[in-house]
Amino acid sequence: MSDAVTGPGGERFIEVGRGAQARRIAVLREEGEPGRCGILWLSGFKSDMAGTKAEELAAWARATGHAMTRLDYSGHGLSGGAFEDGTISQWAEEAVAVHAAFCREPTIVVGSSMGGWIALLLARALLAEGAGAAPLAGMVLIAPAPDFTEELMWKNEFTDEIRETILREGRFERPSEYDDSPYVITRALIEDGRENLLLGGAIETGCPVTILQGQRDDAVPWQHALRLTECLALDDVVLTLVKDGDHRLSRPEDLDRLLDAVALRAEAAELHMG
Repeated sequence: MSDAVTGPGGERFIEVGRGAQARRIAVLREEGEPGRCGILWLSGFKSDMAGTKAEELAAWARATGHAMTRLDYSGHGLSGGAFEDGTISQWAEEAVAVHAAFCREPTIVVGSSMGGWIALLLARALLAEGAGAAPLAGMVLIAPAPDFTEELMWKNEFTDEIRETILREGRFERPSEYDDSPYVITRALIEDGRENLLLGGAIETGCPVTILQGQRDDAVPWQHALRLTECLALDDVVLTLVKDGDHRLSRPEDLDRLLDAVALRAEAAELHMG
């Protein structure tokens, strides 16, 4: 990883990976007050760090004196690389690198959809590293989608024809639910996802976890959150099911619920820090 370079919008760029695997990753970092934990935002699949929830969380962090770090994965937002070249392993590597480079204080990691999977992989990497990295003080997951490439796409959403296309051609153009541009699902993404599956056994984060899940989510079924909760048997977990909530959970009441959850985790963490 190279030293950070500052861009015209205040974003900083770091290089993650080596040789042909090097990616230029955009990061926004706002410093906080001493004695406060930091917030690390991890976006979802095909989302960037300028989304509604990320901006609301950044405004809250700014107003309350918490440091805030967010990034665009490679192939997303301001970062370099092509989306279709990305994999779960690469995006997790980028999150680990950004955490190591910018998150100096105990951190609440907030992951949305795929960002929930990345958050869990980050926690696993930090536990494997042991002492040295800033600890995760809490985790807030919004419609978390661990294992989505396998459990939600490959096994449930994709037809036999789509699976055959991916295996034969190495890619499938999947229509987007949010705009007119399809996006590519590659064989590499599916196969790499299988190297990062978490729901087959116990998951340990080393910190308390809050999960916010809409029951009208048509992308990540609420039962997926229940399955994740069962895997988090070693952690303190609070699961909130939002009866009329969709996948985005971006309505004003959903955003209030998110900020309240982060505030509670931050308050608890800062009691121990003090």
